[in-house]
This record gives sequence, structure tokens and C-alpha cells, in this order.
Amino acid sequence: MTNINYHPRPRVEERPLVPKPLAMGMFALMFGTVALVALSQATGQDKIGVVAPSAVVASRDIYLTGNRDGAYVVTATDGTELAVSNAEKAGFVGVMGLVINRERDTLGVTGNPPVQVVRRENGHVAVIDPATGLDVPLIGYGADNVAAFGRLLD
Repeated sequence: MTNINYHPRPRVEERPLVPKPLAMGMFALMFGTVALVALSQATGQDKIGVVAPSAVVASRDIYLTGNRDGAYVVTATDGTELAVSNAEKAGFVGVMGLVINRERDTLGVTGNPPVQVVRRENGHVAVIDPATGLDVPLIGYGADNVAAFGRLLD
């Protein structure tokens, strides 16, 4: 019989993937945030970071006609072609066209009713789809993207 020297490996203490103080801190931050929002709602605080309502100073009805590939043509109500989404710096027109078409599909809107491009008193440009109630203020999308719709009003 052979003599086998068996030496068990020393036991290595397992460490948690997330240290306990860090996990407790994450939960404290989460509960603190929920508590602050609940307090704000309970006391009727005004919302911040929300676009204040503003009157419309310029408006134009347009048709967005395109396909699911994102190529959209913008035409005025008289049929004049105003923009094409695959032209330089007009790609955002196609993005908004896809958003509007998706909303219309979801709500079962048929046909291609016009949408409105508006400039508000506060200077913001928005795209409004009366058929779905969609109102998208173009804030935070970049100057070129907002300008793609702003040019339709000029």
C-alpha cells in the first residue's frame, strides 16, 4: 500500500461581492430619495425641471410621410416639400417621425393627419400631434436637432 500524503488546501475566507457598508449606503440613498419625493408631494411643492406652459407664437401644420427605415419627407399642407430626413442635419426629423408613427400605431390612429410644429413664447420649439395628444418640447436634443424643426417655422 502506498502512503499518500494528503494535505488539504487552506480554507480561504469568502468575501461578499458587495461590502456590507456599501449595500447599506445604497439602500439608505434609495429610501432617502423616496422619502424626499413623498415629502415634496405631501407638502405640494412646485415641480422643478419641468417646462412651464407657454403660449404659442408661431405654428405650422406639416405632414410627416416616411417608412420604418427612418426616411421621412416633411411637406406643408399645400404639398410643398419642406425637408427630407436623410438630408444633412435633418435626421432628427426621421426620429420624430418614427416616434409619432409608433404612438399612432399604439393608439390605433389611421391615416396620416398633420402634426404641428410650434414656437412658444419662451423660445422653445415643440412638435404636437393632435391625433394622439403627443406634445414633445424639443429641449435637450441638441441645437442641430431643434434647428431641423425650427427651420420649418421660418
